[in-house]
Amino acid sequence: MSKIELKIKNLIDEINFHNTQYHGLDDPKISDRDFDQLVKELVKLENDHPQLIQAESPTQRVGSKPIDRFNQIDHLQPMLSLDNVFSEDELLSFEKRIKDKLNINEDIEFIAEPKLDGVAVNLVYESGSLKYATTRGDGITGEDVTHNVLTIKSIPIKLDPSTAPKMMEVRGEIIITKKDFKKMNHQNTLNNLKVFANPRNAAAGSIRQLDPNVAKQRPLKFYAHGYGLFSDKKGFSSHQDIINYLISSGIIMTPNSKLVVGSSECITYYEEINTLRDSLDYEIDGVVYKVNNLSFQEKLGFVSKAPRWAIAHKFSSIEVESTIMNVDFQVGRTGTITPVAKLKPINVSGVMVSNATLHNMDEIKRKDIRIGDFVSVRRAGDVIPEIVSVNKMKRDKSVKKIAFPKACPSCGAEIIRKEGESAVKCSGGNSCPAQIKEGIKHFVSRKAFDIEGLGEKIIDQLLNSNMITNTSDLYSLNIETLMNLERMGRKSSENLILSIEDSKNISFARFIYAQGIKDVGIATSNSLADNFSTLDDLINTDTDRLTNIQDIGPVVADSIMMFLKNEKNLENIELLIMAGIKIEYQKKKDSQILKNKTFVLTGSLASMTRSDAQMMIEDNGGKVTSSVSQNTSYLVAGENPGSKIKKASSIGVNIISEDQLVNLINDG
Repeated sequence: MSKIELKIKNLIDEINFHNTQYHGLDDPKISDRDFDQLVKELVKLENDHPQLIQAESPTQRVGSKPIDRFNQIDHLQPMLSLDNVFSEDELLSFEKRIKDKLNINEDIEFIAEPKLDGVAVNLVYESGSLKYATTRGDGITGEDVTHNVLTIKSIPIKLDPSTAPKMMEVRGEIIITKKDFKKMNHQNTLNNLKVFANPRNAAAGSIRQLDPNVAKQRPLKFYAHGYGLFSDKKGFSSHQDIINYLISSGIIMTPNSKLVVGSSECITYYEEINTLRDSLDYEIDGVVYKVNNLSFQEKLGFVSKAPRWAIAHKFSSIEVESTIMNVDFQVGRTGTITPVAKLKPINVSGVMVSNATLHNMDEIKRKDIRIGDFVSVRRAGDVIPEIVSVNKMKRDKSVKKIAFPKACPSCGAEIIRKEGESAVKCSGGNSCPAQIKEGIKHFVSRKAFDIEGLGEKIIDQLLNSNMITNTSDLYSLNIETLMNLERMGRKSSENLILSIEDSKNISFARFIYAQGIKDVGIATSNSLADNFSTLDDLINTDTDRLTNIQDIGPVVADSIMMFLKNEKNLENIELLIMAGIKIEYQKKKDSQILKNKTFVLTGSLASMTRSDAQMMIEDNGGKVTSSVSQNTSYLVAGENPGSKIKKASSIGVNIISEDQLVNLINDG
């Protein structure tokens, strides 16, 4: 290494160190002037010797041109969410489940840490170099936000290659501190720029910008809390060991973390952090406990979309007082009429709230809620606004009792309430405009027909102009018709028509789900698709056959039968088929063609969804996992396959296309 190369390397290391101290730890070691001099010196050397510019140089972080769209990248390991507990009893149950699973009696060591309320991001390092960064996405696939993450100065671009694992996923939260948020909003107000509602929204909006120069201007910080794939854990026996390694590598970890033993120390930690909550410079909504022993983590494994060895202990929601100005009654997809309180707008946990559900009349009576009351409002789970209680000390004579409508507020049909049920429903069914609208919204949703670009505002316009009256009418729309709608030009109209056409091929399970049958969600739709060979087979079923299907009880069976006996529902299904909808049936086979074969799916498949592909593999005796390993038999690669294809190639895993997968099954 020449003297110039060594000088550049030393400057990069020094600047990156001070970036971490300033932006990550809020503990600068030198003055701004001295820091600027270091950067200036590096820029001069790189300008004089452009052939020596290194990818990890801080001068290379920003300045790229805006991207056209976000690419999708598969996580090397699923980026799971956490289950929640809200009480000490629930925490004790969590601890008991762990001990029972491990068959031990001694207290468990946990790493306890604040649960930062930010944007979850996954950093992927290859041999110490930051390769890319993604959002959580659906836990399997995230959006590529590398261009924006590179603007965050506290994130190291290069780790020590001599100690770095070959592949490593570092997971954490991108946040904006309270202090920086206040300062940013003040500056934006002075400059007539957008003022954000809360730090999390600001961080989320910043990290999903197509132009990295926007993110560069936002005071974003990254705090790591864990890892995904870690190709070499040799020498590590605990979660704390890996945390220590990450810290030594210059990665900023979640502050105020602590090693605790047993549930009693967990509770003490929870109380301590809850006391400090308002004084902390970052938003949190609870604490997280993670089993420290790595071998215990491995034995405990995962359930559904969450690890068994970690849990989030959520704080009670913050309550704020507001006034009920009025009550509206909204009609849902299945006809349920829900009272919604119109509140005097109030900020609840950083979000402006003007509506809160009152659930039903029983709930209104139980809480004795009236129009004009002063009420305590919170966001249930820090998401859905709800009224907790009424301040009757402030109640005066001007308050009014809430009267439930005697007829549907949308169509005027009779309202009904079944004995033993709290829900009040419109009897109008398929003739009720509100139910039609909600049904169409459900039909086009992501888990159903997934018609991109068909949002609520466009649906409203189509209904109000009588361009559509049901879901089948969507397939008679054309570009010229759509161009008559507000804010719909030729390009957007063309894109929507293309999306509608693309939706015509659909799996049986998604088709069932799209019908919006009461009590029938994704899981039940999959069960029905597994147990009925065709649509006609399902239409001609009876209650006994339905209740013989696992997980379908009498209530769900009655809902399905009621839907199937409705002539309008059957008529609309027929119209959908006539409009060109092609249902793809995934029949189970007795043959175990793929027995003892393990598959990993990556990228976008052309002729089927990844869920459909997984179902097809499992129906033929195969197994689908999320990560490529020595045990993987085949990697099925679609478009934009991500990093899994490289890993599969490096360890000799067979890489096949979706056509080859189909041939593998058909050829037997």
